[in-house]
Amino acid sequence: MSAAGRGRRRLGAPWRRRRPLRTRLALAATAAVALVAVGVCTAAFFVVRSALYEQLNLSLTQSARLAAQRNPDSGPDTLAGECRFLAAPACAEVVPADPADDPAARYLLPVDAATRAVAAGRHAPFYTDIVHAGHPARMLTTDYAKGRALQVALRADTVEDGIEEAAWWLALIGAAGVLVAAGLGYWVSRTGLAPVTRLTATAERIAATRDPRHRIELPPPGREDEITRLAGSFNTMLGELEQSVTAQRRLVADASHELRTPLTALRTNAELLARGERLTAEQRERASLALGRQLREVTGLVNDLIELARDEEPQPLVEQVRLAPLVEHCAEAARAHWPSVPVRVRVRGAEAVVVPGVPARLTRLVSNLLDNAAKFSPAGAAVEVELVSPGGAGGRAELTVRDHGPGIAAEDLPYVFDRFYRAGAARALPGSGLGLAMARQIARAHAAELVAEPAPGGGALFRLTF
Repeated sequence: MSAAGRGRRRLGAPWRRRRPLRTRLALAATAAVALVAVGVCTAAFFVVRSALYEQLNLSLTQSARLAAQRNPDSGPDTLAGECRFLAAPACAEVVPADPADDPAARYLLPVDAATRAVAAGRHAPFYTDIVHAGHPARMLTTDYAKGRALQVALRADTVEDGIEEAAWWLALIGAAGVLVAAGLGYWVSRTGLAPVTRLTATAERIAATRDPRHRIELPPPGREDEITRLAGSFNTMLGELEQSVTAQRRLVADASHELRTPLTALRTNAELLARGERLTAEQRERASLALGRQLREVTGLVNDLIELARDEEPQPLVEQVRLAPLVEHCAEAARAHWPSVPVRVRVRGAEAVVVPGVPARLTRLVSNLLDNAAKFSPAGAAVEVELVSPGGAGGRAELTVRDHGPGIAAEDLPYVFDRFYRAGAARALPGSGLGLAMARQIARAHAAELVAEPAPGGGALFRLTF
């Protein structure tokens, strides 16, 4: 490619990038309509021109027949010569094949070798555009008799004027069509891309303000199209983004609030141990135990936050897990951790049920449910665990965990799985408020559903359905 061509490409590409989309669409529509208009006008021009000349040729043919009928045996000579006037009949003359037979008077119309060939029968009749007496004319050369040709001519001013007038009108119509197409193209592109303009403005406003609460205004129902669906999808994405940002802010605020108390206690005990020479051995022992307990609480809280930050399970660790042994293992651990609360496990038809999942994460899920139930159960009140599968090993598995504690108040039920949410009755109990939130996240990652509901006769019941 030449340097000039590369320069034109470099100049053309930035120009296209700088133009707004609706301007480029309007220009493209205008160019397409302009091409169609020019093509239609050009075709119409040639059709009109052909029709006018066809009419003139028909008139010449009729004049030639009339001249031949009036003078069937005329020799080489001019038969009529007044066609220099617009309203005069056609000029007509007879031309022999042999120039030696020409009359003494000069011919009125031009005679050439093709005319002699028609007279001799070696050439087909033809039409010619000539200038006669300073005016445009059209001439027909046809065979007349043996060894002779007949030439007939008519003024072509009206045809030329008609062609010129048609050209002007078609050019005017084409230009008007291009202008109208440009206006309509711009209007259509502006109207059609209005949702895109609003979407762009909303995105720019969100980028400037970092506020995802803005939404794109949608047309009324019944007028949906592809761009409207795009705007609706963008609004849905903004809603998800707003929820995510709100949850993130709430998580940071709740985490900072939950960490403030144990960190303050850690600092207090650490400062107390730093002045250990002033403490008795019993006081140092109590401060050390409190410091270790608080460190474990902070470590557990941080680990829970890290677990909650993970949205999905690592695929390489997924395997087929038998639920019945896993539930029994979690129940044994709960009995060891809560010796004053009996944990009763009942398995019905689910001894061989397996589900795809990460064993450690499923263990954490069931353990969180058991710890939550044991925490709210009075001493001696059993936690009832039931694993059932109505369809056998290949059916749907359902795990229920029930306690006999105070239950869940109706106003607290919608929020029991929220991070750091703790009902009024649970504020004095140990825990960070993340156990049930983590349980639901693990359940969702394993395509399971975890719900909470009041248990018949009192207490709370958690139902996990795979």
